[in-house]
Amino acid sequence: MNASSFDKLIVQEVAPRDGLQIEPTWVETADKIALINALSIAGFTRIEAGSFVSPKAIPALRDGEAVFQQIERHPNVIYVGLVPNLKGAERALASRAGELNLVMSASQTHNRANLRMSCEASLMAFGDIVKLVKGSSQATLNATVATAFGCPFEGKIDEDRVIGIVDTYREMGMQGVTLADTTGMANPRQVARLVTRVLERLPTAALTLHFHDTRGLGLANVLAAYEAGARRFDAALGGLGGCPFAPGASGNICTEDLVNMCDEMGIPTAIDLEKLIALSRGLPALLGHEVPGQLAKAGRNCDLHPVPEYVLQI
Repeated sequence: MNASSFDKLIVQEVAPRDGLQIEPTWVETADKIALINALSIAGFTRIEAGSFVSPKAIPALRDGEAVFQQIERHPNVIYVGLVPNLKGAERALASRAGELNLVMSASQTHNRANLRMSCEASLMAFGDIVKLVKGSSQATLNATVATAFGCPFEGKIDEDRVIGIVDTYREMGMQGVTLADTTGMANPRQVARLVTRVLERLPTAALTLHFHDTRGLGLANVLAAYEAGARRFDAALGGLGGCPFAPGASGNICTEDLVNMCDEMGIPTAIDLEKLIALSRGLPALLGHEVPGQLAKAGRNCDLHPVPEYVLQI
């Protein structure tokens, strides 16, 4: 790595939304709020706090308004809401979301499975949301390109198509763009190539990478994107998450595993790792099952163990 590799890596926490949306066990509203409040003091600048999707589609997040209305807001944290359509945008603005995240797949098939509409229909809906938000100084807009690195139905995605969607988003007035590896199909060389092309079109601060660890390449893809110039990354506490409408989808890259890797490599994040580990270790009791993250189980490299008695006797 060269000197520029030690620029700050910005971690954006998505567990309260992307992490919890696929959980079969209902997480009480008060527990969601407590989790977000704890994350708010851990050093994040963005937390995806909930969703304004139809409760029938994502019942695990049906309390989006209550969550946004009751969390303790920190001045340095932007609280993001996932928005599927104009009605969802209106709900998000009424709930004082600081950023609205819109999602469309690069894959027509996945977009129909996920959103029940074509990509063209999604873009038309985005246009209505842009008009709504332009009248409000309260919120910014981020648009996600889902399945940007591969689709579980269509396979490889043409990179030129992804670039075209990025260009369309920027022309529509989106302040931020996320490239999402929705089902963990990306590889590091592919990531580096696409990130390089995208950063020729928009500022570094406007790009976020969203990786899943479905095939064990999540952190490797982070490093590839980082070395290609990306600086913003989504991650989920405990490695929670997965797309409910994508076969074989598994969790996001794990926040504490990512922050630990950065700490070990000397890449600053400004995230309190000890707070993350403590929160992650509480997830199994909250959710009723173990979580994929590794660091909370193994501990940090600096967490040394007592020397066995038999060694001392040798």
